[in-house]
Formats: sequence, C-alpha cells, structure tokens
Amino acid sequence: MTVRIAIAGCSGRMGRMLIEAVVNSADCQLHGALDRPGSPTLGQDASGFLGHSSGVLVTDDLHAALKGADVLIDFTQPEGTLAHLAVCRELGVKAVIGTTGFDAAQKALIGEHARHIGIMMAPNMSIGVNVVLRLLDMAARSLNEGYDIEIIEAHHRHKVDAPSGTALQMGEVVAAALGRDLKECAVYGREGVTGERDPSTIGFATVRGGDIVGDHTVLFAGTGERIEISHKSSSRVTYAQGSLRAARFLATHPAGLYDMSDVLGLPR
Repeated sequence: MTVRIAIAGCSGRMGRMLIEAVVNSADCQLHGALDRPGSPTLGQDASGFLGHSSGVLVTDDLHAALKGADVLIDFTQPEGTLAHLAVCRELGVKAVIGTTGFDAAQKALIGEHARHIGIMMAPNMSIGVNVVLRLLDMAARSLNEGYDIEIIEAHHRHKVDAPSGTALQMGEVVAAALGRDLKECAVYGREGVTGERDPSTIGFATVRGGDIVGDHTVLFAGTGERIEISHKSSSRVTYAQGSLRAARFLATHPAGLYDMSDVLGLPR
C-alpha cells in the first residue's frame, strides 16, 4: 500500500526533512506541498532542493495540495494547523500533527475534527522520546516520595514556544503518575527570593540557543542521589521517520484522536 502524503510548511527545516524522508521511502508518495502565501518557493518543485524532480509543485492552495492525499503531515503553527485541519476534514484527509503550542480551546477543536477524520497528534514524533515517556511513568511511580522533580529542555534559537511541547508532555506524564495536576503544580520560572522549594511542584527550565535540535532531561533529585532520564536529538531525521510511521498507522485506522503510544503499540 502506498500512502499519499501532503506536507505543510514544506520550505522549513522540518518540512524539507519530511520531503526527503517521503521521497526516499518505498511505501510513501509525495502528493502535495504547502507553503505560506508569498513564499519564494511557490511554483517550484517541492523536492528540487534535493537535486531531482518530484513533479509536485509548492502551492498555498489548501484544496489543491490536499485533494487526493491520504495524510497531511503538519509541523507549522497552531493557527495554520487548524486552518489545514478544517480542509482535511472537508476532503476526508487524515492528519499527523507535530505542531506545538496549542491552547485548551484549540486542542478541543482538534478533538472535534477527530470525530470525522483520523488525527495523530504528538508534541514529539521521536520513537525514542515516546519510549522515554514510558520510563518516566515508571520512575515517577517508584520515586514518589523524597525526590524533587525538575525538567530541563534546550532547543534552537528559532523555537517560538516555551517550554517545549515535549517538556510539557513529560511533565504531564510525571504529574499523572504522582496523582497530581500539572496545571496546579508546575513552576515555569524562578527569580529573586523564592523561598524553599515546595516538594509538590514540578519545575521547568528552558534554554534557547544556536542550532540545538532538542534536548530533554527529567531530574529526580533526592537526598544523596540524583536520577536523570534524558533524550537528546542530534537530527530531525528521527522526527521525520516517526511521522511517516504515524502516517502509515493512520492510513489503516478509522477516525479518532491518536498519539504515538497508539502508533508504537505502547500501553497507555
């Protein structure tokens, strides 16, 4: 079975990585390539940067890019992703969403779209990161007393949201394992005289700089020992390959809202 894939934000760093992954895949076909209005790439061959022609031209016409596609892969911005999903729903195209930074209302709207089309949404498409999430659940349940929990993440200078979606998901996994609500126990910044650390909190620290692809560490700091569970990305290739795996999964599954646990067959 060949999965016909459209890619949003095709001229960005992640978009180009996705195009390369699709072009080099034996069972996926590049079907559409979307970019923002006014982009200098409009009208160009989507895989031209690789030195060969795919026959797919970059467009800002959502219907033209999505019509006939099986799956859209979208790593753009929340507002753009929601606009794309509305057309996906209209045309019956499934969607893999790697975009982060959605608020509660936007997430609810995605859930509504998922009643009509298959959507796989995850803040991190890396297979390794999603295995780490399972490890964090296990660690938090075992280290549920006497350990302070801090989440440290680092990304490139161009990332616009903080903390990262992956860091927040890690926090949600840890909080759930401890029976807490992350909204109530998260601390996103410390400055000045803050007083002693509240042991029920989960702290976040954010680093932005250079071309860091994505580093995440969850620190369990106890008395006399520290446990660190880390994942470090050296290339966006892992996100692209995870996205294709998600697209293959969606191609054979009905409408619904899925995550990478479903794709990888991991217990929730």
